[in-house]
Amino acid sequence: MSVVINARNLTKDFKDVKAVNDLSFTVEEGEVYGFLGQNGAGKSTTIRMLLTLISPTAGQVEIFGLNLYEHRKEILSQIGAIVEKPDLYKYLTAKENIRIFSKLSGVKVSEKKMTEQLAMVGLADRMNSKVKTYSQGMKQRLGLACALVHDPQLLILDEPTNGLDPQGIADMRNMIIHLSKDLGKTLVVSSHLLGEMEVVADSMLIINKGKKIIEGNVTELLNPQLPVVELSTPDKESALNFIKNSEWNSALKGYHNGAIRMEVEKKKIPELTKQLVENGIAVEGIRTVHSLEDYFLSQTRE
Repeated sequence: MSVVINARNLTKDFKDVKAVNDLSFTVEEGEVYGFLGQNGAGKSTTIRMLLTLISPTAGQVEIFGLNLYEHRKEILSQIGAIVEKPDLYKYLTAKENIRIFSKLSGVKVSEKKMTEQLAMVGLADRMNSKVKTYSQGMKQRLGLACALVHDPQLLILDEPTNGLDPQGIADMRNMIIHLSKDLGKTLVVSSHLLGEMEVVADSMLIINKGKKIIEGNVTELLNPQLPVVELSTPDKESALNFIKNSEWNSALKGYHNGAIRMEVEKKKIPELTKQLVENGIAVEGIRTVHSLEDYFLSQTRE
C-alpha cells in the first residue's frame, strides 16, 4: 500500500503562538485517516497547510510522492476538500452549483454525471431546488458532491458532521465508508465526534496543543486484550508507591478523573487486584476502557 501523505516536522507559528509543533504523520492509500484533537489543538491549521491555504513556518509535505510546494497545482487537482462548512451559492440550485464547481476545477461534467453525483449523496430528488431551501445536512452532502466533481484521489474533510442532526451524521458516516471501501478513495477526516471516528477510521492521529500524542491503526490502539484500566482507591498514594516499585511500574499511564490509569493484559487484571489487596490497599473498583473517547481522553488529559 503506497503512502499518499507524508508530513514531516510541520510547524506553524502565529506570532507568539505555536499552533502546530513539529508534527509528522503518514496517510496510506485507500484508508480513512481520523484526525483527532480538542478545539484549538491545531487540526484546522494542519489541514490548511495540506491545502496550501497557509504556509508552514517549517517542515515538508509530500502528497502522491511529490513535494506539495513544488508541485502545488498538479497535487491539488487530485484533492477534494471541505474546510469547516462548504461555500455554496445559496440562490442557485444544486445542479447549478455542481456545474460552477466543475468549471472551477477545469473539468467538463455531463448532465448524466451531475445527476449521478447528486444521487450518490442522496440529493437526486432536490437537485433543481435552490440551496437556500436546504437543511444543513443537505448542504453538507452537496458540498461533498462538489468536492468530488473532478473525481479526486484524496478527500480532506474538516469536521464534516458539524451542525448535523443524528440522521445527517449517520448519512455522512455511511458516505465516508462508501467512498473509502467501495470507491477506493483516501480520506483524511477531522472530527470531534469520537464515537463516529471509531466506526469509520482505519488509522488515527491524536494531537494536543499542536503536538502529536499518538498515531496508529485504530484496531491495534484499541486492542481489547491490552485495555486501559482505571483503578479507583482511597489509598492513591500507597497504591502508586506499590505500583512504581513493582512489576506493574511499566503499565502505569497516569491519571484521569482521580483514577490511576494502567495498561494491563486482560488476564492479569485479577492478579493486579489480588496484589493490591494483599498489600493493604483498598480497591474501590477497577474498570477497563475500550472506547475511542476514553482512549482519547487518556492521551490528552493529565
